[in-house]
Amino acid sequence: MNRLLTWLFGRLPIGWLQLSHSRTRLIAAVAGVAFANLLVFMQLGIMGALNNSTVAPYALIDGDIILSSSEGNTLTDSGNIARAYMFQALGVAGVASGIPLYIGNLPLTLADGSSISLLSFGVDISQTQFVAPVIAPALAGLALENTVLLDKDTRSMPAEALASLATGSSFTFEANGKTLTAVGSMAVGGGFLADGMMVTSDQTFLRFFGSRRSGAPDHILLRVVDGVSSATVVDRLRAELPAGIVKVQTMPEARAADLAFMATERPTGIIFGFGVFMGILVGLVIVYQVLSTDVADHLREYATFKAMGYDQPFFLGIVFEEALILAVFGFIPGLIVSMGLYAGLNVVTGLPVVMDSARAALVFVGTLAACSASGAIATRRLAAADPADLF
Repeated sequence: MNRLLTWLFGRLPIGWLQLSHSRTRLIAAVAGVAFANLLVFMQLGIMGALNNSTVAPYALIDGDIILSSSEGNTLTDSGNIARAYMFQALGVAGVASGIPLYIGNLPLTLADGSSISLLSFGVDISQTQFVAPVIAPALAGLALENTVLLDKDTRSMPAEALASLATGSSFTFEANGKTLTAVGSMAVGGGFLADGMMVTSDQTFLRFFGSRRSGAPDHILLRVVDGVSSATVVDRLRAELPAGIVKVQTMPEARAADLAFMATERPTGIIFGFGVFMGILVGLVIVYQVLSTDVADHLREYATFKAMGYDQPFFLGIVFEEALILAVFGFIPGLIVSMGLYAGLNVVTGLPVVMDSARAALVFVGTLAACSASGAIATRRLAAADPADLF
C-alpha cells in the first residue's frame, strides 16, 4: 500500500502512515464511513423505487399530450375530467386523435385469504396507438367481455397464475364478485401504488368499477398530427380549454411533474430525502471527528513542518489524503452491503430497488466531497497558528 500511494501522490504517503499507525482507529473510521454510505444508499434506493413506481404506469400508455383535472396530483392520483373536453380538443388545430383513459385500483382476495391490488387501466382497445407497442397487438384479445392483460410481475400473485401467463395460457380469477380472465401478460411489476398492473377495455373497466361513468375519465390522451410540435399544440389547447379546470401537459412534462410532486409534496418523498441528508450529516461528523483527532494527535509534527517553512496547502494535502483514503475504503464495503440489501428488498417486497452505476458514482463523489469538507474543517487550527503555539 505504501508503494502504491507513494506512486499515486508522488511523495511519502504521510496521511496513510498516520491513519494506519492506529489500526483500531482506522477500522472504526472506515466502518463509520461505510455506515454513512449504507444509510445514503438505502435512502436513495427506496427513493428510487418510489420514483420508478411513480412513473412505471407511463410505460403502458403512449400519447403526445395528456389532459387532466386541475385537481389531480399525479397520473394515478387524479380527479375526473369531463369527456366533453376531448371532443373540444379534437377541434383544435394539430390534434389528430384522442381517447379517454380510466384508472382504478382493483383489490383481489386470493385463495389463501390474502389480498393484492391491481392498478387497472381501461382504454379504447380499437385505438392501439395510445398504448405501448409491446402490448398493442394483444388489445384485440380484450374485445371479449371481462378479459384483461395481467402484469406477470405482480407481487404475491399465485405461482400457477404466473406459470399460466408465462406459457401463453389464460388465467381466471375473481374481483368484486365477478370473474376476470387474463388472456395476455406484460411485465411492469409492483410498487408503492399497487402490487401489479392490469389493462382492459374501457367497457370491462366500467363494468368492474360500478361507480365510474364513461363521461368522466381520469385523463384524456391526445395524439398530434405528424410534423406538428407537441409544444405548439399544448399552447393552443391551453388557450382553448379552461385553465382552472383542465391541466394540459406533454407526456414528459406530466412524468416530471409526478416525480416532483412525490419528492416535495408526499410525506414519503420528504422522509426519504431527509434520510439522505441525515446519512450525509452522519458521514461528515464521523470523518470530522477522526481527522480532527488525528490532527490534534500530531500537532507537534505539524508544528515542526510549519517551522521548516511548509505552508497550509501542504497540511491540507495530508488531511485530504486521509479523507480520500477513508472515502475509498469506506465506500467499497458500503456499496457491497447495499447491493446485498437491495437484492434482499427486491425479493422480499417486490419493489424495484436496483443499484445503477449513476447512483454509485453519485454517492462516491458525494463521499469524497463530504470527507474533503470534513478534512478542510479539521485543519482550521493550523491555518493561522504560530508554530510555537502548537507545541
